[in-house]
Amino acid sequence: MAGKRALVILSKGAEEMETVIPVDIMRRAGIAVTVAGLAGKEPVQCSRNVLICPDASLEEASKQGPYDVVLLPGGGEGAQNLAESPAVKEVLKDQDGRKGLIAAICAGPTALLAHGIGYGSTVTTHPAMKDKMMAGDHYKYSEARVQKDGHYITSRGPGTSFEFGLAVVEELMGAEVAAQVKAPLVMKD
Repeated sequence: MAGKRALVILSKGAEEMETVIPVDIMRRAGIAVTVAGLAGKEPVQCSRNVLICPDASLEEASKQGPYDVVLLPGGGEGAQNLAESPAVKEVLKDQDGRKGLIAAICAGPTALLAHGIGYGSTVTTHPAMKDKMMAGDHYKYSEARVQKDGHYITSRGPGTSFEFGLAVVEELMGAEVAAQVKAPLVMKD
């Protein structure tokens, strides 16, 4: 099971917790995570003015694929940037074509909508994004905190970031590894 790789696409305005928490949880599980800056390798200003330094630019990181999971954080402005990016569309289309895992949280799933990814799937989003996500009837909507459907995992917001990260770990590494990662986190059951 070793050797799993994740690509997290980070853009200006991304939600910090939805970026850092899944990255941390995946790294605790032994997944090699690359945080790729949409606009380059410079530090990215997130939604609450936290700066995150990407490991690589998306341009560089996309050449190092394929990845076992491509993960999109939320944050209104961040998700909008992901939705408007031809480079993100290319990465998602490639991942989707291989039936590789695609994970998106909060407003992040709206980038899936913008790029035509996962139509027909059951998804969840931040409650404020539900109407946008459901416009056009491309998806079935769930109120679940984390929703898995096929090779898509979606989640609701900052408060579900731990569960979201653990769901990705479970999908890639198995339930036993996810349980080992969860135990020392002192999460409420």
